[in-house]
Amino acid sequence: MEVLFQVLLVLLLAKVLGEFVERLGYPAVLGEVLTGLVLGFFLIQDNTEVLSFLAELGAIFLLFTAGYGEVHLRDLKASSKKAMVATLFQILVAFASGFLLGWYFDLGFLTSMFMGVAFSPTSIGVVVKTLVDMDYLSSKPGTMMLTTAIFDDIIGIFLLSVVVTMAQYDQIPSMMQILVIAGKLMFFIVVMAILGRYVFSRLFTYIHRMHVKESIFAFVVIVALFSAYFAEVMGLHAVIGAFIGGVLLSDIPLAKIENVQSKVSGVAYGIFVPIFFAYIGLSIDPATFYSIGLFTVLVVMMALLGKLLGGFAGARMIGFDNNDSLIFGTGLMARAGVELVVISIGREMGIVTDELFSAIVLMVAVSLLVSPVLLKMAIGRKQASTQNV
Repeated sequence: MEVLFQVLLVLLLAKVLGEFVERLGYPAVLGEVLTGLVLGFFLIQDNTEVLSFLAELGAIFLLFTAGYGEVHLRDLKASSKKAMVATLFQILVAFASGFLLGWYFDLGFLTSMFMGVAFSPTSIGVVVKTLVDMDYLSSKPGTMMLTTAIFDDIIGIFLLSVVVTMAQYDQIPSMMQILVIAGKLMFFIVVMAILGRYVFSRLFTYIHRMHVKESIFAFVVIVALFSAYFAEVMGLHAVIGAFIGGVLLSDIPLAKIENVQSKVSGVAYGIFVPIFFAYIGLSIDPATFYSIGLFTVLVVMMALLGKLLGGFAGARMIGFDNNDSLIFGTGLMARAGVELVVISIGREMGIVTDELFSAIVLMVAVSLLVSPVLLKMAIGRKQASTQNV
């Protein structure tokens, strides 16, 4: 009964605070993290094992729906080489910002690597929402920004898989160990790609003929869970498998019917993902916010500046002018999903400290508040300069 009451409180407050934050013009994830902080401070203290399991499912469904609903292999194949150049450059700058900051504060190699990975991704959802609100999605920097955000998540998942496997050795890996890490990941991707092309695609043809209610929806969820489980069997993390499984299904038309997508999104964002973000807030020690020091301030500043400067320089490298480069850089500053998954995994493995965990959560919150405002200002600045010409 107590567990049911906890789940009831989390979902109710997550939706109420999420709605409140959305009406203020910011992503609901802020309200969902705040839900965990509030419940942890006032009500829920112990017996959170079930919430922890549901939060793990939330992380799996968050990454699965990112691959299933937002990544389109055909579109990525058609993307220009320029998008990859800009993506790699800004990720390099962002990763270096996190890694060097951790190294400067003597956090150790693995913790610094986790920081670098957490600094790297961009929130696709926040980028799309802001661009749509500004009617700027079809612009040159808008389309490049969207493609880059998708590449960001793919590369971020790859980096996460490498860092998680390195953490299992608990040391800087030798060349042979690096090859083993790469081999595991490549083997997993090859096997999943074969399953996606020759098994999943044919499987959904037969599933369409089934008379059992919601069979397509059920098998989409089964693929998500299978991908997550198979990744763990291979020594990778479940969220890595879930993301790759989602990407593979995104290329199968029979598995991506709009009605089914809506149901998968409903289960994910209606139940599991809010619990995941609330659990993030629940895992934060409020005392760490009472004593915010130089380290936390630098984490927030370096994470935002790393994306802004890396994005600006990357856009300039592919021929954007200063205005479009500034729009590109500010649009990539927002974080929301993958970063919180990264630090949750790091904390679960005993590598990410409470202070770093809280600092990254604060960085995500600040990025969600600041990035849409700065992006709108950058777009307004370009429009004003165009009118003055």
